[in-house]
Amino acid sequence: MQQEHVDDRRTVKVSKYLSKHLRHQPERIGLALDEAGWVEIDTLIAAAAAHGFRFTREELDHVVATNDKRRFAIEGTRIRASQGHTIDVDLALPAATPPPFLYHGTVARNLDAIRAEGLRPMNRHDVHLSPGRETATRVGARRGRPIVLSVDAAAMHRDGHVFHVSANGVWLTKSVPPRYVGVAYGDADGCFT
Repeated sequence: MQQEHVDDRRTVKVSKYLSKHLRHQPERIGLALDEAGWVEIDTLIAAAAAHGFRFTREELDHVVATNDKRRFAIEGTRIRASQGHTIDVDLALPAATPPPFLYHGTVARNLDAIRAEGLRPMNRHDVHLSPGRETATRVGARRGRPIVLSVDAAAMHRDGHVFHVSANGVWLTKSVPPRYVGVAYGDADGCFT
C-alpha cells in the first residue's frame, strides 16, 4: 500500500513537470515545440534528463493514460498539452457547437470582476469552460470555496461567439461577456441574473 502512495506522488510530480514545460516554459529545458504544441517524446525525455529531471517513457505513458483531466495527448511519437497554454501555439481545433450551457468554476473574490468584465482568459489563450457542474466545482475548489457559474453557450453561439473543444473535453472561447454569465452556484452573495 505504501508503494502505491509513492507512485501516486511520482505520477503527480511528472504530470506537473510536463504541464510546466509543455504549456508554459518549454524553453526552460531547451525544448522547441512546433506551431501546434507538439514535441517528440524522445526529445522531451532527453531534455528533462539533461536538466536534472529524469523519467521514463513508461512513466510518461502512465501519466498520460491515468490523468483524470486528460491534460496530454500522444500522437505517434509526439506529445502535447491538450489546452491551457500560456505560450503561443495553435491547437488547430475546429469550431464546434457547444451544449446549451457550460460552467466555470471560480471563487467569491473573483465575482465583482466577473460581473463587470465577464470571463477573460487571463494569461491563457482562451477561457476554459466545463460541460458539467461537477468538473467546474473541482476547478473552483483549487482556489478556495468553489462557486460555479453557468454560461449561456447557446446564446453566445447564436450571437457569433466561436467555441472549440479540446481533446480532453474542455470547451474554449476567447471571452464570455457578463450578459452570458448566469446563476452562481455556491456561497455567492447574489446572482448574475
